[in-house]
Amino acid sequence: MTASGLRTAHTADLTPAELDAVRGLLHDAFDGDLSPEDWDHTLGGVHALVHDARGLAGHGAVVMRRVRYGARWLRVGYVEGVAVRRDVRRTGIGARITAALEGVVTRAYDLGALCASDEGAHLYTARGWRVWAGRISALGPDGVVRLPEEEGSVYVWPAPAAVDDPGAELVFDWRDGDVL
Repeated sequence: MTASGLRTAHTADLTPAELDAVRGLLHDAFDGDLSPEDWDHTLGGVHALVHDARGLAGHGAVVMRRVRYGARWLRVGYVEGVAVRRDVRRTGIGARITAALEGVVTRAYDLGALCASDEGAHLYTARGWRVWAGRISALGPDGVVRLPEEEGSVYVWPAPAAVDDPGAELVFDWRDGDVL
């Protein structure tokens, strides 16, 4: 089956049926490990969707986050909910979705970021995403909280000259559920 053209749309422009299809794809792709907070993190930004004759073949979204780098807060396009239906994986759909999201990041944000699984990391590194070498923290209700379990799995793209110390700490804004 050949996938049709890629469509980008804001969450507000997706129908309830489209949102249900996205949620179902993510549920299946993540083996049922999609919490209500994970779903919430996928909403409120720009989605990239690819359909084929069987329906939704792939999805990804980019949502706005704030990240403190040194003394500045950056607008970050945070990539969420990238998934490809099992029967069409390794056919280029993930790369097409990621390219569309990178375009959004380039036009609207200071930096792109994501937290990649071991399985998904190759897709991102092949496209020029780099592991952030510095500390990863979040600004929580009680102040800055270090997230050592996230270190080594946070990727950034592209690395603009304004972020010239890849060993520096990134402090992400807080959100319910998994912070990253």
